[in-house]
Amino acid sequence: MEKTLTYAEYQARLKNVRTPEDAAALAEELTASALAAIPQAEPEEEAPAPKAKYKRRLGIPAIDKDDLAFAPWYDVVANDNEAMVITLYAKGLTTRDISRYMKAHHGVDISQPGVSSITDKVFPLVKEWQARPLSAMYPIVYLDGIHFKVRDAGKIASKVAYIALGINPYGIKEVLGIWVTDTEGAKYWMHVLNDLKNRGVDDILIACVDGLKGFPEAIKAVYPNTDVQVCIAHQIRNTMKFLPFHDREAFCKDLKLVYTAANAEAGREALDEVKEKWPQYRPYLRSWEEKWSDLATFFEYPAPVRRMIYTTNMIENLNRQFRKVTKTTNVFPHDDSLVKLLWLAQSDFSKARSMALRNWSEIMAQLSVLFEDRVRF
Repeated sequence: MEKTLTYAEYQARLKNVRTPEDAAALAEELTASALAAIPQAEPEEEAPAPKAKYKRRLGIPAIDKDDLAFAPWYDVVANDNEAMVITLYAKGLTTRDISRYMKAHHGVDISQPGVSSITDKVFPLVKEWQARPLSAMYPIVYLDGIHFKVRDAGKIASKVAYIALGINPYGIKEVLGIWVTDTEGAKYWMHVLNDLKNRGVDDILIACVDGLKGFPEAIKAVYPNTDVQVCIAHQIRNTMKFLPFHDREAFCKDLKLVYTAANAEAGREALDEVKEKWPQYRPYLRSWEEKWSDLATFFEYPAPVRRMIYTTNMIENLNRQFRKVTKTTNVFPHDDSLVKLLWLAQSDFSKARSMALRNWSEIMAQLSVLFEDRVRF
């Protein structure tokens, strides 16, 4: 290590500098001395290896083997490999991808029909889940349908999966059931609601639905005391569908005054003003008048409840998750295969629904006052 010069030594050396060569030599000595005084950084320790998980390749999700035992289908399979197969299927992988993955990463030979046979083992769980008892009262229930292609009698048909998403008194989201039939209509929704009633749902405080014709009447036929809220977002989209582009921004600004009003009376006045200002678009506003009693339901509630019920975004978010899982299957071989995958999917991401909704205690306190005789835990 180079010795650091003292100030006296530096002054003595400086006096002896006579030529440029002497100055360069002194500068080099000073630089070497300064560099030697800088402490050397300790070598970084190698970062510990991450916890071993199954590899993520070609879009295959990483799965912790320790979590398999907590899967709802673990008790009906023979071993961890079968549990892994069902877990991968629940995440939307095709039977071909699962077969290749199990061979490449676990050395397990499973054919595509073998993968299907393993996933079919959950059918008893699906049947049990479809018939399980439900809570006696749900403060809010969202109802919506998703369309899928299903093979039926040798032909490819468009079928509807009816989804009911309930918020129980503790603020936990529950998929109450999945029903598959040919078309979406108020008549079959009445069948769905009767099924919920037969499974113990005596009362629903608020039902949130899209703009399907006859839907509110079907709900009232089974649950006459239920307040029905037709989705404002659906209504806006239907109104704007045929509106010329050059008028959309200004028209939307005026229409916003309708559903952001302080109360139903102010909202109706704003609707009349929109009709007067835009007479050429009155036909598009006629449905607002016809459905006003069901569109204006949310005005009767405090702001936290309004935000929960004025749109069906809650169940549409669930439907988007279903779409991500089912997008790898263009055509389902039969209705049961569709219900199986939807059940597996909702079971797989049910952990995200295990916590109460934000501000639910405030919402439930308000509903308890508004529905004093009907709130049950």
